[in-house]
Amino acid sequence: MKEVFIEHIGRILPYLSITAAAFIISLLVTPLAVRLAPKIGAMDIPKDNRRMHKKAMPRFGGMAIFAGTEAGLAVFCHSDPEVITIIWGGILIYAVGVIDDLRGLPAKLKFLLQILCATAIYIGGIQIDFVKNPFVSGAYIHFPLAVSLIITVIWIVGITNTINLIDGLDGLAAGVAVIASGYISYAAFLSGQYGVAVAMLAVTGGALGFLPFNFHPAKIFMGDSGSLYLGFMIASISVLGSTKGATLIVTIVPFLALGLPIFDTAFAIIRRWINGTPIMEADKGHLHHRIMATGIGQRRTVLIMYCISAIMGMVAIMVVKRELVEAVVLTVVAAILLCVFVADHPRLRDIMQEGISAVPKTDGKKSQAAQKIEEKEASADAGNEGKEPPADPGEEGEEQR
Repeated sequence: MKEVFIEHIGRILPYLSITAAAFIISLLVTPLAVRLAPKIGAMDIPKDNRRMHKKAMPRFGGMAIFAGTEAGLAVFCHSDPEVITIIWGGILIYAVGVIDDLRGLPAKLKFLLQILCATAIYIGGIQIDFVKNPFVSGAYIHFPLAVSLIITVIWIVGITNTINLIDGLDGLAAGVAVIASGYISYAAFLSGQYGVAVAMLAVTGGALGFLPFNFHPAKIFMGDSGSLYLGFMIASISVLGSTKGATLIVTIVPFLALGLPIFDTAFAIIRRWINGTPIMEADKGHLHHRIMATGIGQRRTVLIMYCISAIMGMVAIMVVKRELVEAVVLTVVAAILLCVFVADHPRLRDIMQEGISAVPKTDGKKSQAAQKIEEKEASADAGNEGKEPPADPGEEGEEQR
């Protein structure tokens, strides 16, 4: 029994060690980043109503995430040349984020630099050059060099920006990164890709060490140096799974584990395209903004998005285990949760924000929420004057209820 216990401890020790090392380093460096940010001008000053904070905040927390993750990878994965390539790629993308935090980069230039960073690690051997053929058992589809480059760059740059775009509330991006990277690591472990699992846990530990200082009310923001770095590392290490032969790790699992920010990014692109605004221009139409509009506050909004991310991560694990029916059921549950909080319910929102019922009070006066609802109904009735009534008034009344 003792020998079995020692054997199990020996198997999980690398996973615990790299997570703990990245976590502790990030936890210790974050207070230093809080003090350093004002001295170097890395402050986020609220200039528009899109921002949730009201005072200048340090935005140099990416330094802590970077330090914890890079140190963990360098100590525990230094023998893997492909991980070394990812470490250098992480340094490049972190430098881009630091420049953006300090000086501010035009969106197009920042996007171009992301492409160059992704291309650099592609040249270093981190490539998506084949996928499993879904129609032929044991067969693979190999991509030509140009196609492989395009797919790899699109994947890395895309995931990098999904984390960047979801960084809109205290603790949101860091928490989602912790959940997603943890699930991807577990999926890699189940697939026998132990090196990929260990490397991904460095990202988990780095983000987790920063999270206590970033959760609402935040003492520091991660800035672009943190959000770009997290997205880049999650994407790159998942591609490492492809080079090791685990194509599921680079295709389905990260896509599902990061389902929430990916959906939010896609929805933002479509929304801005329809509205005729630049795709890279920020707005207040993200999922977290819509949930916040119900009046439940930052903490509960973030926790709701954590729960949805955790559900999607479990879906990824079920896909790895071939539990497809259960995966579909959980996906439907996550979709329903999104619809409940994202759908536009003006009457419900008015009542929730007022905090009281729309029923008239005992003193004969009506609440502000009730008055708003009656004003909307009155304006709707005025707009319908002179029009013929519906064929079935009872049916219309049922719909209104």
